Amino acid sequence: MPDTPVTPQQVTRYVLEGRVVTIDPSFTVLERGTVYVDGGRIAAVLPTGASPPPGFQDAPVIGTRGTIYPGLIDLHNHLSYDALTPWSVPEKYTNRDQWGRHPDYRRLISGPMTVLGKTPGYVEAVVRYVECKCLLGGVTTSQGIALFSNQGIARYYQGIVRNVEETGDDDLPDAATRISDVEADDVEAFFGRLRNSSCLLLHLSEGTDEAARAHFGALRRADGSWAITPALAGIHSAALEPEDFRVLGENGGAMVWSPMSNLLLYGETADVGAARESGVRIGLGSDWSPSGSKNLLGELKVARLVAAERGLGLSDRELVAMATRDAAGILGWGGALGSVEVGKRADLLVLYGRSGDPYARLLESRETAIGLVIVDGVPRVGNERLMGPLGSGDLGTERWRVGSAERVLNLAQESANPVVGAIKLGDARDRLRDGLRRLPELARRLEEAAPQALTEAAVGAGTGWVLLLEHEEPPGFALRRHPAPGAAAATPRITEVQAEAQAARPLSQLLGPLALDPLTVADDGSFLERLGGQLNVPDYVKAGLSELL
Repeated sequence: MPDTPVTPQQVTRYVLEGRVVTIDPSFTVLERGTVYVDGGRIAAVLPTGASPPPGFQDAPVIGTRGTIYPGLIDLHNHLSYDALTPWSVPEKYTNRDQWGRHPDYRRLISGPMTVLGKTPGYVEAVVRYVECKCLLGGVTTSQGIALFSNQGIARYYQGIVRNVEETGDDDLPDAATRISDVEADDVEAFFGRLRNSSCLLLHLSEGTDEAARAHFGALRRADGSWAITPALAGIHSAALEPEDFRVLGENGGAMVWSPMSNLLLYGETADVGAARESGVRIGLGSDWSPSGSKNLLGELKVARLVAAERGLGLSDRELVAMATRDAAGILGWGGALGSVEVGKRADLLVLYGRSGDPYARLLESRETAIGLVIVDGVPRVGNERLMGPLGSGDLGTERWRVGSAERVLNLAQESANPVVGAIKLGDARDRLRDGLRRLPELARRLEEAAPQALTEAAVGAGTGWVLLLEHEEPPGFALRRHPAPGAAAATPRITEVQAEAQAARPLSQLLGPLALDPLTVADDGSFLERLGGQLNVPDYVKAGLSELL
């Protein structure tokens, strides 16, 4: 799509007018309110008509004609995989160590991303595409994208969407993430790391069987105390029983709920009712496109359907808080993000319309209802009427369509990350479509290339970085806890899966052409059809989403 700059430079001081849903401690809603933004922070939140704060007399006032919320915070997402279409889950599993061994997993998920993640020219396309997928779903904060260089350096990509692992902001401490279930013999080392973390997001007891639950028991220390502090946030926690949630709550722990992913893989999800009764703080995560929601806006809808079916008494307001203020609190960011309040970072989401219940409006909205998304005071996506007065920079601006709605994307950064540079979303989409069609050819090139030749090709393409994927580890960089040699395991470990994969057929013989997952449900004509064919998703979820998406 053609580049179409909106205005020549970014406006850093401006005013948004609309209904303001603050998600502050009192859940204040201003039916007619104004949000004053100065740089990356909120300078004031006032009723419309009140005298503006000093310095805003000449600032542009943008009437949104909509409802203003804090930006959505996705606490769990394997972003690197979000270019892939949903997996037709072939059976019901009971723990996370099972589905990765199915032959389809390597053919449809890990294999394709291994090829794209190691082929020069595709890393930047993946990163640009998946961060825009977040933005178009109203997400302003997510987990980052792990990268590994040929110099042996591992880091996270810092792009347009705020990431929890590397924030670059002293008020937003980095979270520790992508840690495997804890083994019993490693509990003291884990506890030491936990005590030195402001937030540690841990895959915890993912599944429904006793093997999955046993990973929670591994957090019990020799003296009977628990390796749990307020810094711990257990991702999934689907196998936990009420007594486990009691322990988690008593020690100040939190959980990240991903109901769609749990239902797709296991046909069941966490006992959120027991978690709430035990005072466990709860955030939300969309997980990833292969077996999860397309974005957090969709995950909120699933959470609402599950809560209603189970009679949990979860209000729409509580659900919205899970994706905003509560999520920020779990990260240790409550003083700086998660609500529309003075002094906080200007991460904002604007939806069309200002009537009806404001929380139900968010939960029932489609992506086409998103009129504006702002990250750190910078407008990143929105309709032209709202983006125009705010400016958007020349180099990174392009037009895009979400369903029938036209949007303007601002992808410009003063210090663009060299991994991505100035690649446009349209170019990233076209490149990924091409790469996914040519997977066998690209895999064969990787298999034939000597490591040195591959490194030189990557450097020649402008990057020596590759995607660091959860199913593999470069030398000297451990993503997952490995059992000691000879240690017994109740179920096959990820390392065994890796060994099996290495002995399997070459990817060039295994992979076939794949389609690129559309950025939004509005652009995915087969989304509901694929959902209807999923074996483990309850009918009430399928029917409910068909009315909301």
